[in-house]
Amino acid sequence: MGCTSSKTSSAMDLSDEDIKFLTKSTRYSDQEIRDWYKGFQQDCPDGKLTKRKFMEIYSVFFDGGSPSEFCEHVYRTFDSDNDGYIDFKEFLLAVGVTTGTDPREKLKWAFKMYDINKDGEIDVNEMSKIIKSLYQILGSTNTSSHEQAKKVQFIFDKMDYDRDGKVSLDEFIEVCTHDSQLAKLLCVGST
Repeated sequence: MGCTSSKTSSAMDLSDEDIKFLTKSTRYSDQEIRDWYKGFQQDCPDGKLTKRKFMEIYSVFFDGGSPSEFCEHVYRTFDSDNDGYIDFKEFLLAVGVTTGTDPREKLKWAFKMYDINKDGEIDVNEMSKIIKSLYQILGSTNTSSHEQAKKVQFIFDKMDYDRDGKVSLDEFIEVCTHDSQLAKLLCVGST
């Protein structure tokens, strides 16, 4: 991830190295990072944002639907080192990307969420899982499984322009860059 190897813990403040890394890697100032850290420590005194706590926080933003499955995917993407929790640096880096203004970075982050098995490509099953969870989080209960499957296949076929059965990062970015409606749909968790 580019971070130092040590995890942030409640027993220590952010080091100058951490602050320098985060100011360079995000759009946040030194003071904003310290403010974010203070809030993170209040919510996660041990320096670890657990999946349960993450779901509590994230579900507030989507009160009309069932966010648990989608939150699993977002959490997996935030926990970039796969250690089972999100530390402050992972949290702030992810927040910086998902709330930032660089559309290409948002698309890269969304791609990571869709690439469930982390093989660098999205297959139709991975896309189906994420889109199904999007329907759940948005509370879209009037769409049948058959209709969802047709929409997934349509989106997948549109993105897989070399017809190899996989969507690469380049294909994902290319199609989303030229289809803002599709980008908005596929990147709902990062806006």
